[in-house]
Amino acid sequence: MDFFQAQNDARRNTNRFVLLFIVAVIVLVLLTNLLVMAFMGAFSAYFGNDLVTGRYVDSMLVSNGNSVDILSWAFWEAMLRAFDWQMFFGIGFIVTAIVAVASFYKMMVLSSGGKVVAEMLGGRLLRPNTELPSSEHKVLNIVEEMAIASGTPVPLVYVLPEAGINAFAAGFTPGDAVIGITEGSIRHLNRDQLQGVIAHEFSHILNGDIRLNIRLMGLLHGILIISIIGSYLLRCRSFSRGRRSDNTVATVFLGLGLVAIGSVGSFFGSLIKASVSRQREYLADASAVQFTRNPDGIADALKKIGGFAEGSMLESPSAAEVSHAFFANGIRSMLASFLATHPPLDDRIRRIQPHWNGKFLEAGRQADERMSAETLEPIANRSFPFQGAVSPVVADIAFAMNHVGRPQQQHLEYARSLIEQIPDTLIEAVREPYGARALIHALVINKDSEVRKSQLEHLKKQGDQGVYELTARLLAPVDALGNQFRLPLIELSVASMRQLSLSQYQLFKKNLSVLIEADNKISVFQWALQKIVFHNLDSVFNKHPAFSTIGKYSDLSQLENEIGILLSLLVHAEHDNYKDAEKAFRAGKKKLANIHINLLQSSVINLNELDTAIDRLALLKPLLKPRVLKACVASITVNNHVSVIEAELLRAFSAAIDCPMPLLLNTLNKR
Repeated sequence: MDFFQAQNDARRNTNRFVLLFIVAVIVLVLLTNLLVMAFMGAFSAYFGNDLVTGRYVDSMLVSNGNSVDILSWAFWEAMLRAFDWQMFFGIGFIVTAIVAVASFYKMMVLSSGGKVVAEMLGGRLLRPNTELPSSEHKVLNIVEEMAIASGTPVPLVYVLPEAGINAFAAGFTPGDAVIGITEGSIRHLNRDQLQGVIAHEFSHILNGDIRLNIRLMGLLHGILIISIIGSYLLRCRSFSRGRRSDNTVATVFLGLGLVAIGSVGSFFGSLIKASVSRQREYLADASAVQFTRNPDGIADALKKIGGFAEGSMLESPSAAEVSHAFFANGIRSMLASFLATHPPLDDRIRRIQPHWNGKFLEAGRQADERMSAETLEPIANRSFPFQGAVSPVVADIAFAMNHVGRPQQQHLEYARSLIEQIPDTLIEAVREPYGARALIHALVINKDSEVRKSQLEHLKKQGDQGVYELTARLLAPVDALGNQFRLPLIELSVASMRQLSLSQYQLFKKNLSVLIEADNKISVFQWALQKIVFHNLDSVFNKHPAFSTIGKYSDLSQLENEIGILLSLLVHAEHDNYKDAEKAFRAGKKKLANIHINLLQSSVINLNELDTAIDRLALLKPLLKPRVLKACVASITVNNHVSVIEAELLRAFSAAIDCPMPLLLNTLNKR
């Protein structure tokens, strides 16, 4: 399954669990009405007006020496007399309102993204700029390499204080995603195995599963609220046990009934999670193998879970809420085989290694492996199976286009090689919030001495304390930086800037816009940088809606104007001659059957309109997005040559419509 089909299936799964959620609410309404009728019928049949008059009854089960018989006609006759359509719909409205409010409240709590889930599980944030054990640095390095290879912002990494071997990814978008990993995983898995587990979690980020999972948490909280209310009523009864109340019997009866109904809600919740999650786990396993080209890594991690006493179990009270997002089963269930959110370990291992002998591995502390010289061979020196006589960069773009959301081992190795070549001064800077801001500022500082002077003066007056000095210090290494390092550094910076406060981010955003506009014009690179940074950080600092409008547009004809603006910008970025630009534009237009667009003059392309156009294109249905990307690729490769500017624009646009394009392996180091 390709990336776009996986995204489309994630949307369909969302519709499926919403439907199951509605069915669950209807069942809860019916059961709650049944409870109320049974409650009223029992007391009417056996206690006359005692409940109404408030006379205390010592036992709900016995009155006047006779036991309540729910099978007796008197009981059911009293229940039927208690039935009233007005009451039925009233109770239905109340139950639905309670479930809706509880779900909305949970959605609001989760709207800040994946970090809320990590903190709920007791996670500790790994900060790259602090002293950490080598084993935790290893995890950070793996995550950074995978993010840069796949063209996504680097997720924050949290360590969970759990002995079991497990991990998870959570968030609404790649920009606010986090990866959590247990101490047991760090302690017992070697680098290859950790890489397999983390690649599995990256698949969930890229496929849109994290958005599905976090919404599932919000909706299921509404289903479970009935049980929570029942438990609260029983606790209130236990606290008032010494004080005999006229409403004691009613409170206990109602509390027990609501807990029983809540257990039905819990069953539906588990059923929904199981129906949504299992196939996604197989897909994530397969994607991890494609990413790392090392089936033994993820397979051996699964084998260690099977051979480990603690397995993959988590002790956190919140683990049940997040169970569908874990790498492996994180909670125990009485109906494990039926309601498990993950396939059995044996099945997952055999899909990766069909000839597995059935033996699990003992989990022990593992020494880290050294990477071989072959692994670190420069990726640009390797050959790939492209057809036709095309330039390396054109072939590379075709390779990247075919692997949107599906990065390969080559991309991972190249990302590792790039990080190793970045000067230590810049690596240290991007791994903490102040340095990350300074580096982004330095990337847009103009080389013209007068413009540069005014930009630095503005930072000195308006920037946070210390940012001006850091920016000035980074100018020399940034000026000497090769273009192939710019996007990886931006992706690393975005992760660090997620730790800013809202006010700090707003000031950074304002200052960056001022720096870019200091010379009264915006370069293509400056626009691309700004789009990537703001697109990803806005998703962190702005609240997410409960259900976004992704998939709002189901036909490219609805966005003809937006597509025309995008293709016009791409062709004008490289072609000064209008005829050459028109030739490139026509090549892209051919990929868009029945779409009526015309090449715009470069002078009429407004970057604010371009921002709006791309934001609307991001709302296309997933299966339509590759057509737009293929049109872009056709436009910039028409002459069998791709400039660095065109390559950066393509990746920036791809990221902005949530189709992360892997690293371009043969990008030329020229300005």
